[in-house]
Amino acid sequence: MTHADPLIETLANARVVLFDFDGPLCDVFAGSPAAEVARELAALLSAQDQAAGARASRTDDPVEVLRIAHEVDTELGQRVEQALTAAEVRAVALAGPPTPGAAEALRAARAAGRGVAVVSDNSAECVRAFLGLHGLEEHVTRIVGRPAEQLHLMKPNPFPLLTAAEQMHIDVTSCTLIGASLTDVQAAHAAGATVIGYADHPAKADRFAEAEADAVARDMRAVADALTAE
Repeated sequence: MTHADPLIETLANARVVLFDFDGPLCDVFAGSPAAEVARELAALLSAQDQAAGARASRTDDPVEVLRIAHEVDTELGQRVEQALTAAEVRAVALAGPPTPGAAEALRAARAAGRGVAVVSDNSAECVRAFLGLHGLEEHVTRIVGRPAEQLHLMKPNPFPLLTAAEQMHIDVTSCTLIGASLTDVQAAHAAGATVIGYADHPAKADRFAEAEADAVARDMRAVADALTAE
């Protein structure tokens, strides 16, 4: 690699590296499939509101079930949110090791003198649990998880990035986000941060390029190598 490599150039300008959680660091639902969690949450919702439960049963996305619950009733939304957080904490305990190269990327970022934060649409509780389980918490300064009862502030809203930057006392334009979805790219653009698309599937690389990500990493080892190569 040369310094003209977009991955190296993007990271070279980052004072803080923001990591999305599900994908770049952990396959959250690898051991406890998201569809099963969605069904559990839908059943909980259905016990209180059959019509909402019926709507929720048509999705395999736990967060979508949570959205439906919050639309119905604030207190019910809180109960489903607590259940989702508990399910996420259980899931990361079964998820297996970190994404290959993720631990090396976290260590390389800190060794290069960068601040490190995790910004996730998963709960902060599950992020914290996973990092602790794998001895990685010392490499992460801040965790910004799913905003309780404020799902509209999840990515692609720039709120998580802006919050992390504020907590780390740095302008968000000095941050680079490593994300696994187009909503990550959109959030970074909205915040004014740079963004690296983590293309864990080949088709994602093209989608990230079309969305004008600043760089694309096909695996997290490439991120660690780029931080080391600067």
